[in-house]
Amino acid sequence: MTGEADKPRETVGDALARQVESRPGLASPWVVEALQELGAVDRAVYQAVARTPTAALDGPVRWLSDAANHSRLWLGIAAAIALLGGRRGRRAALEGVVSIGVTSATVNLGLKSLHQRQRPDRVEAELSQARLARMPNSTSFPSGHAASAFAFAYAVGRHVPGLAVPIRLLAGMVAYSRVHTGVHYPGDVLIGSITGAGTGAMVAAAFDRLPRARP
Repeated sequence: MTGEADKPRETVGDALARQVESRPGLASPWVVEALQELGAVDRAVYQAVARTPTAALDGPVRWLSDAANHSRLWLGIAAAIALLGGRRGRRAALEGVVSIGVTSATVNLGLKSLHQRQRPDRVEAELSQARLARMPNSTSFPSGHAASAFAFAYAVGRHVPGLAVPIRLLAGMVAYSRVHTGVHYPGDVLIGSITGAGTGAMVAAAFDRLPRARP
């Protein structure tokens, strides 16, 4: 029992390495070793973030992470854009909210079920109590917060260019906050961010094919 508890948590690199290794002839030993090393880097970065003292950042970063729960942060921004941004703002808000919905379904109903990866062990990482956000019950890979953030940012940025950089910076901060508060590995938020941006682009392409009413 103790040996199982002391075993390092599996990251995205570990999971891919195990799956490749279980299928002889699928890839060379170099690929397996490279994936295992990526898993080690993933854990090392998580540990480095967890053990670096950041007293001034802990409270604000935890608040930001909690504000993004259930996409409340993005829904609030969407409402403000719809009210203040005119016709373009309403289109950006609608597309952003749809992108969040599609991305959440893709991540939570699809990708998370492919591999039941455990969340990081915050006790083992010696994470500061000031950082602790609520630990979700869902599996760790990929990060739904990061995916929703970048899906929404893609939609808003393409319709309101003046917000493109700020909204992407905010999305990046939300993604980082999930590592800082100890609920995700860096690999989880990286893949989540890529997934969200990709899903946002697909939703945008679908919106572009819809007939648009003349002003």
